[in-house]
Amino acid sequence: MVTVRAGATSAALLLFRRAPDGVEVLVGHMGGPFWARREAGAWTIPKGEPEPGEELHAAAVREFAEELGLPPPPGPDLPLGSVRQRAGKTVHAWAREGDLDVAAVRPGTFETEWPPRSGRRAVFPELDRVAWLPLARARELVVPAQAELLDRLAALVG
Repeated sequence: MVTVRAGATSAALLLFRRAPDGVEVLVGHMGGPFWARREAGAWTIPKGEPEPGEELHAAAVREFAEELGLPPPPGPDLPLGSVRQRAGKTVHAWAREGDLDVAAVRPGTFETEWPPRSGRRAVFPELDRVAWLPLARARELVVPAQAELLDRLAALVG
């Protein structure tokens, strides 16, 4: 079991499917006002922080369900390793082949002060859009460090 510092680690589950034109991955556009007008670098693999004492793979599966409002389809998982994002967070990821209807997604929410220094709190979806994207397009849009995880998936599934 790996012990991690709060806020420094996330666990991710990358859902993929084989389409006629190649592999597609399920990614989400980050919700909230900071990301509203951004595309490149504003998409992410569903992920989140493990609970104290929680195993990273279990956290990845739980966070997928929390962020999308649906459990991932059953299936074996392929380890993708970890990457370190620019802000210092390490993301540990697994990939699972399966399908999911994006119209059924009901994303989790978070609360933050908005506008800044206003004293008012607002609730935003964790992901405001979810889409199946070809690997090449997803690579252009995800947080830069997560592109490495897409490359690793491509190497594993061809």
